[in-house]
Amino acid sequence: MSRNLTLESSVSETAITKKRKIKLSHVLIHVFLICLAIICIIPFYIMLIYGTHTNADIASKFIFLPGNALIENYHSMNENVNIWRGFLNSLIISCCSTALTLYFGALNAYGFAKYKFKGKKFLFIFVLATMMVPQQLGLVGTFRIMYLLNLIDTYAALILPAAANAFAVFFVKQFIDGTIPDEVIESARVDGAGEFKTFNRIILPMLMPALAALGIFSFIGSWNNFMGPLVLLFTNEKYPLPLLVQLLQGYYGTNYGVQYLGVALSVLPIIIVFAIFSKRIIGSVAIGAVKG
Repeated sequence: MSRNLTLESSVSETAITKKRKIKLSHVLIHVFLICLAIICIIPFYIMLIYGTHTNADIASKFIFLPGNALIENYHSMNENVNIWRGFLNSLIISCCSTALTLYFGALNAYGFAKYKFKGKKFLFIFVLATMMVPQQLGLVGTFRIMYLLNLIDTYAALILPAAANAFAVFFVKQFIDGTIPDEVIESARVDGAGEFKTFNRIILPMLMPALAALGIFSFIGSWNNFMGPLVLLFTNEKYPLPLLVQLLQGYYGTNYGVQYLGVALSVLPIIIVFAIFSKRIIGSVAIGAVKG
């Protein structure tokens, strides 16, 4: 009996020490992650805070608390740059570009995933190969095409190219291969549904988890696009936020408070979108990874 009690006590002590080690490791991991999050947040926090201070305060000392020059910087910024017009331009371009990317990306992915045709593998590899080419290299060809179509200095010059997105095709195809069985499409065809009706009424709603994640990526990428508007737009009233923030450096080269405020206003929507949909973005990494 005494030996059994001794063994039981030693086992319980070992279990307790293991739990303590596990708890200690969890605490260390959480502390490390919190410190890492603080390090990542500090630059954004300083950017927001500096937008509320005068140029003299920013140049003379390190600031960590809000100031009282927000309204002054805002009025100074609006004297030469219509930031809210830039907001509207960015919103129009980003929303329309995202809609085209999602629909035509899903349509192309559906064709690659569920249709059999000659040269399918080669064509899909070619589409994937275009992902390796930097987007800036295609601006010359895009400019030439838009010039021939008489679309230079219009929103359409930035919106229409979004319909050809290789990453969207690859992303949605992986989801279709892993989650949508052929029997669903065959049942729709037996019921007399056409190909586009099958896609729009049946397949597209089933793709919503993938499209939601892809939409976030597409919207953020379009919102932050700088080179495209710089090459294809010439009218200040049509400039999106990235170009207007660049104009602030020209108008207020030494007024850092106004520049920080402009950058903060342009980045703030992206921070809000990421904060709200961060779980969707993280969860999208595993979409299509497991075939069911």
